[in-house]
Amino acid sequence: MNLPPLPKNFASAVDLSTLGRPAAEAASIPGIAITQANLISEILPASNNKVVILICWSPRSVQAISLLEVMGKYLESDILEDGEPAWILGTVNVDTEIEVAQALQVQSVPVAIAIIQEQMVPLFESVPTTDQIRLVLDKVIGLAAERGVGAPLANSEVIQAPMEPEEIAAMTALEANDLIEAKAQYEKWLARRPGDNLAKLGLAQTELIMRIKDLDSNTVLEKATKSPEDIEAQMTAADVEIASGLNKSAFDRMIGTIKNSQGEERKFAREHLLQLFSLVDPQDPDLVQARKELASALY
Repeated sequence: MNLPPLPKNFASAVDLSTLGRPAAEAASIPGIAITQANLISEILPASNNKVVILICWSPRSVQAISLLEVMGKYLESDILEDGEPAWILGTVNVDTEIEVAQALQVQSVPVAIAIIQEQMVPLFESVPTTDQIRLVLDKVIGLAAERGVGAPLANSEVIQAPMEPEEIAAMTALEANDLIEAKAQYEKWLARRPGDNLAKLGLAQTELIMRIKDLDSNTVLEKATKSPEDIEAQMTAADVEIASGLNKSAFDRMIGTIKNSQGEERKFAREHLLQLFSLVDPQDPDLVQARKELASALY
């Protein structure tokens, strides 16, 4: 699998003036806190010997902090026979490391990026289930080991399994920023293997990126506030909120829209909410509560 090179503008990244300061700091963040200096001097060189997983996060995002907790647990459990960690976890606080976030082209959190031999590839946005995260980690570690970087996990059966052909094609398309082709590959994968969770997640994430990539979040949210009866405006605002880790706000918005709509519009809004559900860990308490509220709204 070809990996995209480090962004050329990394060393001269510009300030992300639109990012705010964190409202609060998370208590205990696992891994190595990434700065522009140590990413260039330490982390990139280290990726020639071990896989590096970067998690771009914000203390304002409960979803991002939840992902960090999961990644920290896997980091502790993924130990090689020599007692060393199998991979390196780096964390980018986008609220404080603005230059790094700009260079990595981070537009929402959380985002996971793998670095292998100083080359980067996006892994996932939002928060997959813990099993899906495990699957992605195993595959990345296994692929890197095949390239002579690090060692596979002895207790993992998944890493030896080859990637699905559509998965490889979709990731290649994403690396080339060809979202239409990536979407087509995920749909092809699902047509061949209906119900595959990783394929469903990839398709949902790709479709979300396609919907919001050219939007200004402030404009979208302002329009939704001014036009509560505009269902498309509410759906777009919910997309922006999900991409920003504001799950509860997105769910509340769509459930309110469902309650206030009828017929085909109500069905349209419900289907959109179910799409958003697929982007969130099933164990997320906001999702569990939203499912109950959706059932109440419908019946």
